[in-house]
Amino acid sequence: MEKAFIYDQHQIHQDWLSRLEFYKEEIQILKERLKEITSKNNSQEVLAKVEHFQNQFIVQRNNIDELAHSIKVHEAKIIQEIEKNPVAVEHRKVENHSEEEDFMAYFEKNFSELRAEYNRFSAEWM
Repeated sequence: MEKAFIYDQHQIHQDWLSRLEFYKEEIQILKERLKEITSKNNSQEVLAKVEHFQNQFIVQRNNIDELAHSIKVHEAKIIQEIEKNPVAVEHRKVENHSEEEDFMAYFEKNFSELRAEYNRFSAEWM
């Protein structure tokens, strides 16, 4: 198993959590814009796409929550490691969590594709 310095892991966690918070806010903005589209267009074609995006936003929000929880669990383990032995913290390493790293990369790629699809739809119907 690959290891990384404790402070580096902490910085990565903070970066990921900040990015996930940004995505949560972006989902809220996209949902508001979706309401605007729905208020102006009520054809079956538009409503079907609106439902698709609503479902995708729910899925992505669940992914954000799951990933944030996993990151916070790892952060708690780091804190326990520091409390257990605070000596030379800046030189010690902990297990790297490649699963979260892979999930974060997958999530961001997926979200970017969803955003692009949504923007095409939005441009057509706004």
